[in-house]
Amino acid sequence: MTRKKIKLAFITNVAARNATYRKRKKGMVKKLSELTILCGVEACVVIYPSGSNSQPEVWPSTVIARSLFSEYKTLPVNRMVNQESFLEQWIKKATERLEKLREENRRKELIQVMFQNLGRKELQNVKKEDLEELGWLIDQNLKDIDKRIHALVKAYAYGAKQED
Repeated sequence: MTRKKIKLAFITNVAARNATYRKRKKGMVKKLSELTILCGVEACVVIYPSGSNSQPEVWPSTVIARSLFSEYKTLPVNRMVNQESFLEQWIKKATERLEKLREENRRKELIQVMFQNLGRKELQNVKKEDLEELGWLIDQNLKDIDKRIHALVKAYAYGAKQED
């Protein structure tokens, strides 16, 4: 049975809010515990409950959390990823993907032009700057066709020998 989607909003009823807090905290601690066991990583969670005089709750313990935080602070800067470097890496990868898609689209456009002009004496819809690339593409296609013909002839000859 699936759960219904809940609207994320502040729970005004204090008793319901505290009950939800306890359940969610228990679930989060359980998931973090499973993560540390299954993946062999060290992790901690610090939860600051609402209320001005409430102390933060720490899992698994304050000592372990402090040692993890101090270990984190001693990491070299190049291993840490901040928002800016993450976004720079993401933009770089997206730019590379965009460039690959542009090249693929360019190749597909040239193939379309090649097939549109197949059997014509004069090329139509071809720009002067595209001629060199189109020539290279035609050469590549001819080489591929030659390879296929050679493979088929070889396979046919092998099959003919088998029948004798």
